[in-house]
This record gives sequence, C-alpha cells and structure tokens, in this order.
Amino acid sequence: MDYRVVVDALVGFWDIVVDVWQQGVLGIQLGRILTAAFIFVFFLAIRKIITRKIGSLRIFTEKIPERVDGRIFKALEQPISMIPVAMGLFFSLEYLSLPGTFGEIGTKVLRSFIVFVIFRGFHNLVDPLSFLLDRIEALFSAAMRDWLLKVIKIVFVFVGSATVLEIWGIKIGPILAGLGLLGVAVALGAQDFFKNLISGLLIISERRFNVGDWILVDGVVEGTVECIGFRSTIVRRFDKAPVFVPNSRFADSAVVNFSAMTYRRIFWHIGVEYRTTIEQLRRIRDEIEAYILENDEFVKPSEASTFVRIDRFSDSSIDIMLYCFTRSTVWGQWLETKERLALKVKEIVEDAGSSFAFPSRTLYVSGLAGEEPEMFVPPKKAGSG
Repeated sequence: MDYRVVVDALVGFWDIVVDVWQQGVLGIQLGRILTAAFIFVFFLAIRKIITRKIGSLRIFTEKIPERVDGRIFKALEQPISMIPVAMGLFFSLEYLSLPGTFGEIGTKVLRSFIVFVIFRGFHNLVDPLSFLLDRIEALFSAAMRDWLLKVIKIVFVFVGSATVLEIWGIKIGPILAGLGLLGVAVALGAQDFFKNLISGLLIISERRFNVGDWILVDGVVEGTVECIGFRSTIVRRFDKAPVFVPNSRFADSAVVNFSAMTYRRIFWHIGVEYRTTIEQLRRIRDEIEAYILENDEFVKPSEASTFVRIDRFSDSSIDIMLYCFTRSTVWGQWLETKERLALKVKEIVEDAGSSFAFPSRTLYVSGLAGEEPEMFVPPKKAGSG
C-alpha cells in the first residue's frame, strides 16, 4: 500500500474524530460536556467533604436552648449538604450554555431542585420548632398539637409540589378544580372516613382523653391510648395487644377515662355472722372507720363521701357497708392500699370476737324415724303359690 494513501486515511480519520469532538451532542463540544461533568463531580466532592465536616459546626449551637439546637441542626444537615449539588448543577449548566429547549429544561430542573431543597428544609424544621405550639397543647391537648404538626408538614409538601408544577408550566388552579370535583365523588364513597375524621377532631377539641390515658369503651376495648390518628385511635390493651378503634366508635359509645379520676373508690360489703352482738358490731364499725379517717392514704369525708355503716341483713350474714376513696389513682398503689385495708378489717373482726359469715342453709326436720327394728319378711320359695 502506498505510504501517502495510509497518511491520507489517517488524516481523514482524524478529521472525523475532530468533527465528532466539535459537534458533540446537541452541537456542544464533547470537551465542554466533559468539563461540565468535571465541574459537577467537583461540587459533589465538596458536598462529601461538607457532610463529613459538618459535625464540627455543632459547637456554634451550644448557646442555643438545649431543646432546639441539636434537633434543628440535624434537621438542616441534609438540606445544607444538598446546596453544593445545586451549585454544581448551576455552574455546569452555565458552562454548557444549552441551546433552545434543552436550555429551558436545564433551567427548570435546576429551579425544581432548589425548590425541593428549600421546602425539604422547612419540612424538617417542623418537629424541632414544635415547641412554639406548646401554648396550643396547654389550651387543647398534645394530640391537637400533633395533628397541627402533621397538617403543617402536609401544607409544605403541597406548596412545594405546586411550586414545582408552576415551574414546569402546569397551572395548579385547574388541577385544584378537578380535584374538587373528584373530592365530591370520593366523599360520597368515603363517608366513614370523614365521619372518623370529624370524630377525631371532636375527641381532641373536647379533650375526652389524651395519649397515655387509661380508657374503657363499652363493648369495644379497655387499655392505654397510644396514638390518636386522623381515622383511628390505637389503644393498647393490658395484654400488650394493640387495638385500632375507628374514631366514630368513640362518638357512638360511652367512654370511661380512668386516668381522669380525682380519687379511686373502694366499695365493699363485709359480712359477719348472725351471732355477732350489737356491741361487737359497733366496735367493728368504729375501728374500721377510725382506721380510714386516721390513714392519709384515704380521702377525708370533707373531700369525698366516706361511710362505714351496718347496712343490711343478708341471707347468711349481717353486712357492713364500707365506702371510701383512696388518694392514689394508680392501679398498683391502689391495690396495695386496698390490701392493707383488707388485712386490717380481718384483724378488727377477729379481735372483736366475731368472724366472717359464709353462705349456709339450715334444714328443719319435722320428725325422726322410730327406734323399733323393721320386720323381716322372708322371700317366697320358688314354685309356691
């Protein structure tokens, strides 16, 4: 092969490589594309360095109140680390100078990413700044505060999404109108959901119970409230099984909130034998009453009704009614107080010379069988008439 032919072929090949390099993609030289990619990677490296060193910035938060500093810093850590990515995207697009439609798309992508970073930061700040709603918690309840925090987060997500749609030229107004019509159709088929939602709002506004309260819903559940949601409330039974109760059930059923008790009641009927004398009955009554009045574990008669009285004549016993209240409403402490009272009652009854009655029945016999022996009648022989 002629030497010149080879050289001309190589030159032609090189011209093609140069042309491809210069033409690149969308009329942009490959060199500019690679340079833009290098710029973006450079800012990604900066982001990695910032993410590693960002912990050292915590020293500047020491003067901020303790309940705010750590959580705010952690909430903003991710959005701050995304700033170099946005900067890298911006400088890369600026260097490329994409023509026409592609330039507009690049700009919209950059703007959408910036909106995402901003509203991501707002969304993350809701929980650390929740202490600003402490006054609402004092007026209503912790559940109402939690609901408001959820609503604020939803608002940030909605506004951020609407902003991104507007950047891409999608009008949010017609979408909302369409959603309104769709909402009417959905509402007709989701009446139970809205009923539960309204019931949940009534629970919170009326402060029927709060998270952590011990409640009893007739025929439904008894346990401790763990969460009051938009649709249902989680009540954990005493066997640790969670029960998801629709909020509407609280509107249709009676709810007993044991955690709202001011005092806790003890109501007994103490049965003693009928052979107990009047003096013994008076002694038992007076000593039980004295024990209750002198013990600080029990509420005084001026604060709550307290009775120790000879109440009734039952079938097998004379019943003494004991009606009083303990200051502690905690179940475990109430059981301990009740146990001490039971032991004291037993001691008082035995010291008085009486005893507790138990169900009994007396059988009256009108007559007894005679003492004469019965006449023996021999059996008949076989074959005899």
